[in-house]
Amino acid sequence: MARTLLSALCLLVGLVCFPSTECWEAPWFCHGRECPVYTVVQQYEGFEERNYEVSHWITTDVASAIKSDLKDGFWKLYYFNQGQNSENKEIAMTRPVLVSVKEADGMGEQKVSISVFQSDTDIPEPNDNTIRKIVIPGGTVYVRSFGGFASDEDALENVQQLREDLRAAGKEFVENRFDAAGYDAPWDLINRHNEVWVRAP
Repeated sequence: MARTLLSALCLLVGLVCFPSTECWEAPWFCHGRECPVYTVVQQYEGFEERNYEVSHWITTDVASAIKSDLKDGFWKLYYFNQGQNSENKEIAMTRPVLVSVKEADGMGEQKVSISVFQSDTDIPEPNDNTIRKIVIPGGTVYVRSFGGFASDEDALENVQQLREDLRAAGKEFVENRFDAAGYDAPWDLINRHNEVWVRAP
């Protein structure tokens, strides 16, 4: 997964910048863009427990989590938001860009998708049949945050540490899946914010 998740997302989220029109006061690391709405349930030493509201996304599957595949997937979603949809509707980009990884188990293969949050639930139909609309139910997400320019090693180390912290805290979680959330443009040199997410069952 070298140079894949968060490091690639740093480039992707910096490609577009639109003002936020969302009434919800998003946290600072959304940089004035619209983000999925959540409340903090509890802050632990190494992670945060959040309760996310139901959220709407557009998503596409990608062949792998390598940088080139993620970029290809992102551009599909970007052009959808730029009007390549059934209504020719331009939709402001949001934060974060989310890469979801379902890890291989047994004979199964790793599955990777990339998604962009949609603040308006009235989402046009995609023209590209590799893009689909999804609804993520509200629920508990455990989040580990870290700064800097995130490498692939940083992402995987933080996922592993988050899982260890959750086990130590007696928390149940989905074992074979995680998400990586990218918020910053590559030219943002300070106050960078990266996240890995593990979901409760």
